[in-house]
Amino acid sequence: MKKIAIIGSGPTGIYTFYALLNNPQPLSVYVFEQADNAGVGMPYNDDDNSRLMLANIASIEIPPLFMSYLDWLKGQSETHLARFKVDKSRLHDRQFLPRLLLGEYFRDSFWSIVKEAKKRGFHVEIHESARVTDIVPTNDGVTLSVNDSSFPERFDLAVIATGHVWPADDEASRTYFPSPWSGLMDAKIPPCRVGVMGTSLSGLDAAMAVVMQHGAFRDDTFVLDTGSEALKIVLMSRTGILPEADFYCPIPYEPLSVLTELAAEREIAKGPDGLLDRIFALMVKELEHDDPAWCAKVSLRKQTADSLREAWFEDRKRHDPFTWAEENLDEVERNKQEHRTVAWRYTVLRLHEVVQTIVPHLDDRDSKRFKQGLARVFIDNYAAIPPQSIRRLLALREAGIISVAALGDNYTLDIGSDSAAIAIKETVYRFDVFIDARGQKPLKTKDLPFPTLRKQLEATGEEIPDIGEDYTLKAPDTVRGRIAFGAIPWLMHDRPFVQGLAECAEIAEAMAKAAEKTASGLRRKLPYSED
Repeated sequence: MKKIAIIGSGPTGIYTFYALLNNPQPLSVYVFEQADNAGVGMPYNDDDNSRLMLANIASIEIPPLFMSYLDWLKGQSETHLARFKVDKSRLHDRQFLPRLLLGEYFRDSFWSIVKEAKKRGFHVEIHESARVTDIVPTNDGVTLSVNDSSFPERFDLAVIATGHVWPADDEASRTYFPSPWSGLMDAKIPPCRVGVMGTSLSGLDAAMAVVMQHGAFRDDTFVLDTGSEALKIVLMSRTGILPEADFYCPIPYEPLSVLTELAAEREIAKGPDGLLDRIFALMVKELEHDDPAWCAKVSLRKQTADSLREAWFEDRKRHDPFTWAEENLDEVERNKQEHRTVAWRYTVLRLHEVVQTIVPHLDDRDSKRFKQGLARVFIDNYAAIPPQSIRRLLALREAGIISVAALGDNYTLDIGSDSAAIAIKETVYRFDVFIDARGQKPLKTKDLPFPTLRKQLEATGEEIPDIGEDYTLKAPDTVRGRIAFGAIPWLMHDRPFVQGLAECAEIAEAMAKAAEKTASGLRRKLPYSED
């Protein structure tokens, strides 16, 4: 049997194993998971989450593993779901439910995959509490070090599905947490002044991890414990803008009319000079086709790829963030009840995946312009958060616990041993506890945690790994076709919007094909040519 190592058993690893079931011949599959329990993944395990924290995806959008998430939920007992404050009689496929429940779905699905694989003649070994500390590709295959010891088997293919990378718990202190997933869930936070850098869902998660120690949500209000009156939380970002609530739209997505995948491929084939502006012109035509009234309102024809970001956020910047959140929530709830789609929002949502395909083909100047402009528009649109998260935020505001601060671009952050301070001109914010919740940053070859593989890739001179269409590494020769590279933080350079479960499943399906063949195509290969 061909031997496959899957490093990481979160969503990408699970979907890879699931896709391997389609291999024409039985395989020998070894799964290595650094955590105690395989088949969950950091975003959904009970070490890094509480029952308050919601998954930012509903069943209708989750690629099924044997069965849909909704069908799995319907198979759970009323008592079990009630522990998560989920009413079984009111389940539907557009609900946002606790992450821990989604983690249970993944773990159950993972073990169903193991059972099915063995039934089909696969050899399967699951290694838990098994951190892969090195990957050693040679001309004869791939060997691994696990927990700093050599693993005896040699593999034909190693699949890197390690997921997000956060600072270790030991980088945190009593007063400073470099991420919401660096020891915060186990820390005792006193009622004090807490600063959270980040106003997106990660920032809200950090706030929830703190407030859950000092009170409880009851319906749409938050009741603070006696003795915790000193708790004050400030969410901070450059703009001070809060995310909007998830909006209703048809799923699966309806096809675009102007800026289709083929149209994007044609523009890519013309070369990088002016590529961003050509794509933006097609975006304008797509939006004018779908929602001319909104386009007129924001003077879209006068906008550029650089100015649209300012126009997009202009109204929200003029309003109090909580007032805007309340009005946006009311609008979203009405639209969901009436199954009404806001055309321009839906168009921008569908456009982000097509526009993403141009990113690896942009020159340095346009790449920077894209990150500073259009990327922020797309992220704000597709990263809309569960309405329940907005309701909780408003409840915390009503209880006098939470506020939002806009820092602008010129601020200084001073993190001391027992406090933190942020200075903006004459204003200084001081905090007893500070949490950095700005999310995953793209990583480079130098950040790889596998020394031998890192050295081999650094020898190629590439700052980011060069991968084929099936995600196998292209160079050097010792790794070609032997390593399938599906680690999200390293893929974010060319695919900045790659972090969803649908993307995990898509990457996994491509990597599973590498079990049958070697890598093909270049990372920047054009699928369309006018020649």
